[in-house]
Amino acid sequence: MAPVGRQSFDRPAIRQRGLTAADTAGSLDLGRRHRPDFWLLILCLLMLVIGLVVVYAISPALAEAAGTSQTHYVQRQLLAIGLSLVAFVAMARIPLGLVRRFYKPLLILAGVATLLALVMPVNPLYPAHRWVRLGSLSFQSVELMKFAVLIAMAGFLTERARRGLLSDFNQTIRPVLIAVGVLVIVVAGPSAIHAQSDLGSTAVIIAMMATMAFVAGMSLKKLAIGVAILAIGFILVVIPSNYRRDRVTSFLHPDAGCQQAAGYQACQALIAVGSGGLAGLGLGRSVQAYGYLPEAANDSIFAIYAEKFGFIGTAVLLGIIVAFLSRIKSIAERAPDMFSRLIVIGILAWLSVQAAINIGAMIGLLPLKGITLPFISYGGTSVVFAAAAVGLVFQVSYYTSMRVSKTTGPDIKPQQGNNRGGGNDNSHDWRRQRGAYHPNPGSRSRA
Repeated sequence: MAPVGRQSFDRPAIRQRGLTAADTAGSLDLGRRHRPDFWLLILCLLMLVIGLVVVYAISPALAEAAGTSQTHYVQRQLLAIGLSLVAFVAMARIPLGLVRRFYKPLLILAGVATLLALVMPVNPLYPAHRWVRLGSLSFQSVELMKFAVLIAMAGFLTERARRGLLSDFNQTIRPVLIAVGVLVIVVAGPSAIHAQSDLGSTAVIIAMMATMAFVAGMSLKKLAIGVAILAIGFILVVIPSNYRRDRVTSFLHPDAGCQQAAGYQACQALIAVGSGGLAGLGLGRSVQAYGYLPEAANDSIFAIYAEKFGFIGTAVLLGIIVAFLSRIKSIAERAPDMFSRLIVIGILAWLSVQAAINIGAMIGLLPLKGITLPFISYGGTSVVFAAAAVGLVFQVSYYTSMRVSKTTGPDIKPQQGNNRGGGNDNSHDWRRQRGAYHPNPGSRSRA
């Protein structure tokens, strides 16, 4: 067996991961297959169980409001968990090289699902065009869009890095900006123009793409310019929308917002969190779930959890989430090649930003956004695609090295003039101090 940190080709591992000769030419070792990170799976299952327990505890209140059976929500959540386990196993076993080659069908499928959502009749209670509805079943197309963009962006950046074109405007930056522009119009645009009006999910996808570009080695100066343009774009999306302006106003003035429709949910969420006290009210003693707090099982489930389990239970849940994200970070640091590293880091950005937006809105640190808490919130689509993403991380964990690689990364062609004399050892690379896990010290320009 090769020494720890030694980079040499392991042909069975290459074949197992479904990579072609073009994928591995000039790359470092893809690693021998070893025991995966089972803590990742354990923590994921633990969050699913916590979410199921909370949904079970508030199902009588939800059923009374909806006029359905008291087991309706629990059965639906159990079905979602079952499908999520299937998605996890599938993505853990399908070789990453095969997943990479099928990014175009994924993007086309996500686009078709988005168009279907835009033309389908909407529920009067939820007027945004976000769901593809087939009878009693519904499918949120933006979750598939997150997954498709993740695969496509990882493959795109890997190829541009291999050719030394990461900071090239025409070859890399312009296509990304065009894709982001289309995404903002279709997903974040107001429902009045038959868009999805989902600013929260748009922010998650853009944060995912920006993080992947940074880790791949894109110029920080050009990334900063792109972020500034996006910030202006978000302001232009918020200003014409009355309810978005009202949400920002209620966030800035929470006391006044409690009496307004835009601030009602955020105010009730704070009441739920505060009602939990130190140890919580208990599983069967929730008050806010009985019609006071909107979306108690979905967007507001963290507030309901805090009401039931209090500060102690909330601290435990946050610890589980941080431990889960830390496992993903560790796998990203030790990923064997550029494509798998970008996949894992993109999933880390996806899940962490989404969790931060959801929890931040529930405790008053961020404006309210209709976005789920990964693995905890009720809902099939978000749970299934989050589990599929973690399945990809679990697959990469089979091939991680024992320590962070210090050799030139795979599929990377260093850009001329950018290697600052550090050779292949980037242990003191200035980017690593900023948390970038890219293995090549010469791929990012300061210009």
